[in-house]
Amino acid sequence: MTDKPHLDEEALAELRDVMEDEFEVLIQTYLADSRDRIQALREALKAEDSDAFAKTAHSFKGSCINIGAPRLGAICLKAEMAGKESRLEDAPGLLDEIDREFEQVIGRLDGMLVR
Repeated sequence: MTDKPHLDEEALAELRDVMEDEFEVLIQTYLADSRDRIQALREALKAEDSDAFAKTAHSFKGSCINIGAPRLGAICLKAEMAGKESRLEDAPGLLDEIDREFEQVIGRLDGMLVR
């Protein structure tokens, strides 16, 4: 997984060009939505709901890839597969990975925003 960057600078540059003044709103929305999805993953794990875990991880994966966070997207894919295969015993470790990588993404995205 280390072959994937924290952020896809090219994809983010394209998003910035397309979104122009709305780029910062897009990033802030992604960050807020991501926090909600991480919380939903925790709730699905607590409820031992592998289907909800898989579906949440799947949608989170898509938003990560769309925003240009491929490493986080790859971890979400692993979480999605764990849910689909009812391997929730793997979920706590995957959530830890997601938390760590999300912190990396936050720091890097924050550095891109105009203050």
